[in-house]
Amino acid sequence: MKKMAIFLVIIVALFVLLGVFTNFKKEEKSKGNPYGKDKLKPATVDQLDDPNYQNLILPEELEQDLQDNEDVTVYFYSPECLHCQKTTPIVAPLAEKLGIDLVQFNLLEFEQGSSDYGIKKTPTIVHYKNGKEQERIVGYNDEETFEKWFKDHDIN
Repeated sequence: MKKMAIFLVIIVALFVLLGVFTNFKKEEKSKGNPYGKDKLKPATVDQLDDPNYQNLILPEELEQDLQDNEDVTVYFYSPECLHCQKTTPIVAPLAEKLGIDLVQFNLLEFEQGSSDYGIKKTPTIVHYKNGKEQERIVGYNDEETFEKWFKDHDIN
């Protein structure tokens, strides 16, 4: 019985150490992140090196662009959203191919963006012209649908 207790303590200790080590590695990876935050959610940390998630826009930058009456196309997503995880590998390369500056707004890190911009579901792409919303497309779609949407609304 005593051996069993010692064995269980060792197993629990190994799991605790593994958890601490994993958390430490994520914190190290998130240092100097483009979000300007000290602590990021794990799903965001996992995307820091993903080439499909490099055209980020921060809330204050988006607000400034809209106040300055800029044209901007914003991809509102959450790293935890399964539909976003399927959509991003489609829209990020497509936007690049079409010459569209598709900026990415992380709603997991900046939750207020959902209410500020009327985002009810992710993913959502919103095109603003002269700082005003013109068009939006919501949810997962295939590449042809996104390409048609970009072209039909003359987004470039």
